[in-house]
Amino acid sequence: MKIKLWLRKPVLVLLFLTVVAPIVLYTDKLTTFSSYEFIQDPSTLSVNRDVRPLNLLPQESSVTLKEPLGDIHVENLIQLADNESSRITRQLNGESKGLEVEDNPIKQVTQDDNRVESVENKENVKKLKVDELSTKPEIKPEAHKAVKKEPVKTKSDKPNEQVLVDNRVRYLKDQLIRARVYLSLSATRTNTQFNRELRLHMKEVQRALGDANKDADLPKNAYDKLKAMDQTLAKGKQLQDDCTAVVKKLRAIIHSTEEQARVHQKQALFLTHLTAKTIPKGLHCLHLRLTTEYYSLNSSSQHFPNQENLDDPNLFHYALFSDNVLATAVVVNSTVTNSKHPSKHVFHIVTDKLNYAAMRMWFLANPPGKATIQVQNIDEFTWLNASYSPVLKQLASQNMIDYYFKTHKGAESDSNLKFRNPKYLSMMNHLRFYLPEVFPKLRKVVFLDDDIVVQKDLSGLWSIDLKGKVNGAVETCGENFHRFDRYLNFSNQLIAKNFDPRACGWAYGMNVFDLEEWKRQNITEVYHSWQNLNHDRQLWKLGTLPPGLITFWNRVYPLNKSWHVLGLGYNPSVGQRDIERAAVIHYNGNLKPWLEIGIPKFRGYWNKYVDYDQAYMRDCNMSP
Repeated sequence: MKIKLWLRKPVLVLLFLTVVAPIVLYTDKLTTFSSYEFIQDPSTLSVNRDVRPLNLLPQESSVTLKEPLGDIHVENLIQLADNESSRITRQLNGESKGLEVEDNPIKQVTQDDNRVESVENKENVKKLKVDELSTKPEIKPEAHKAVKKEPVKTKSDKPNEQVLVDNRVRYLKDQLIRARVYLSLSATRTNTQFNRELRLHMKEVQRALGDANKDADLPKNAYDKLKAMDQTLAKGKQLQDDCTAVVKKLRAIIHSTEEQARVHQKQALFLTHLTAKTIPKGLHCLHLRLTTEYYSLNSSSQHFPNQENLDDPNLFHYALFSDNVLATAVVVNSTVTNSKHPSKHVFHIVTDKLNYAAMRMWFLANPPGKATIQVQNIDEFTWLNASYSPVLKQLASQNMIDYYFKTHKGAESDSNLKFRNPKYLSMMNHLRFYLPEVFPKLRKVVFLDDDIVVQKDLSGLWSIDLKGKVNGAVETCGENFHRFDRYLNFSNQLIAKNFDPRACGWAYGMNVFDLEEWKRQNITEVYHSWQNLNHDRQLWKLGTLPPGLITFWNRVYPLNKSWHVLGLGYNPSVGQRDIERAAVIHYNGNLKPWLEIGIPKFRGYWNKYVDYDQAYMRDCNMSP
């Protein structure tokens, strides 16, 4: 019975010496080892074959033998030996150049793994091993069907080959770090000569490195500086052989770097918020230019046409509260451009006294086609005072002033800059809770923010049945985002008892309000009661969305998401398909399209409705 043998090279040779040789010696047919040949007696071994030289390999450790050996038959052994011997012959004929083989083959077979270490030229041996792996011939499937050889990844024999891109720049930076460590250690710091030499080379390396981020940017003498610094660092290594001190210093450097990164991140966040709330130079110029022009008009030229449409409940009325002339112009222009019946659209704009003249002048100079425009000054709403509105009273309190302006060190502060937005000091931001008072004769109104762009006709909003709800809005909740617990303090028992922390939030920006249902459910009074409870800001921080979520709790009718797509002011991942299908796109967030920090790929949707050829725009050097 034939048994398959899994033999490695050293096992094969040992089997020759321990099994075949005694058999041949017994029949007096064995020749000497000097020719490295076995002459087989046909009478003893009936195998017809040519005599081949016995090529021997350095002995591998016997520990690697894991397969059990069964009964060994000479005919099987000779057949396997023939295949293996021819394979080894081909392998060594092409691979063993430069390797000295000892004269005694038996000694070579029986030597241990330390044989390689005794060779004088160790580099040649290592190279041989690498070449052996990379040029090993393919195993014949009929000889070893079950053996699967994985491709071997060879190491490069080039000692100076660069593995990393821009390796020299990185190495120079690492040298500077090591140099700073040596300067801070006691053993090297007290050596004046070494200190002077190290500081000199640090300046040279810093000068050579400059602002380079890749090797191509380095000067020609950068390599010389690198070698000189290496020599100096080697001296430092001799002076400071305490690894523990070096490790402690490196850990301290890592900790310091992490602290600096946190500080810079906080500064970047603050500057982003600051940039978002500042007025660009061109926009400031536009407001001044329009204001000057408005007061130069005759009183008869300061009025808008079609004022009889302002109270007509059968028309489509929009409420827009803003102090940004250009943003308001884009909202009006985009709405009228995409409307089927522009003459039925009425825009009610409310601004502050500082921008009142500029806002009126813009729409007097750029009338929105057949649509109707009304511009009002919030300071002329005499009914809106501290005795009526609790939020107005809170905004004027000393506690609120201290919170925003930090007039003394003991003032309460909040680390989250989002809640310290100066817009919350403006009553115009809270005017959305007084829509029935602002428009007493209207039945339904669509509220629009000034950072939106309308892309489709919005007339269909007025035909939506809100089913007894007050507010028609698009819900914004994801898996863990825009839910109630993101805005309200559920550690407060009053909040926890009345609301669901996992309830889905909704968005301001494009909302349909049923003013008749608003009055019937006394929504303004609900808003006032919760504002009074939150006088110490324990229920929610500042803003209009948290009190909106509370005030309109169970009073919101969810609109189809295609009406209102959000995120263009902070999320670059908003899908283009969603944007194109949306009736309204909203640049909510700090990255407004009229700011330089706006997301470039979304700015085109906004610029489409800005007339940069307008005279006032050219005077203020405003361009896309």
